[in-house]
Amino acid sequence: MRKDFGVKYWLYPLPVLIVGSYDENGTPNAMNAAWGGVSAADQVYMSLLSSHKTVRNILKTKAFTVSPATAKYAAECDYVGIESANKVPDKLKRCGLHTTKSAFVNAPLIDELPLTLECELISYDEDTNILIGRIVNVSADEDILTDGAVDVAKLDPIAVDPVSWAYVRLGEPVGKAFHSGEKFK
Repeated sequence: MRKDFGVKYWLYPLPVLIVGSYDENGTPNAMNAAWGGVSAADQVYMSLLSSHKTVRNILKTKAFTVSPATAKYAAECDYVGIESANKVPDKLKRCGLHTTKSAFVNAPLIDELPLTLECELISYDEDTNILIGRIVNVSADEDILTDGAVDVAKLDPIAVDPVSWAYVRLGEPVGKAFHSGEKFK
């Protein structure tokens, strides 16, 4: 038997995305965003309120980075979501995260997060709060690669359980995408 819960945003996994930007003075900033993902092979989207310092930065610089949060840095990634750069401009430094300027866009790479999508702003709709960016490069630390490709076990990304508000690790593989269903053909 099923139980009805009404309108909820309980979709799994709900990613923990860390969005990096520079302000007008070149100060790096990052925020935690859970509502986003890929919308095309070379595009990302996120729902971000215009009141966020990060959004204002992106609108000025036309660039940003997106990194999946990792289990190792869950507390730091949570902190950049619960602390506002409008109040604490050096919040990255405060929680011990370091940055390096992207070679592809005017936005910071967060050194501790080993996978980054480097993006140019395509659009931001203030009515819907939808931000869309074009991925111009993906960079990954060699530590998370196996045979030249990103190894999700080494990356160790986390997601948000929107019911319990817990951060959870992604689980073990259960099949091969676009292959496991072949047995039903």
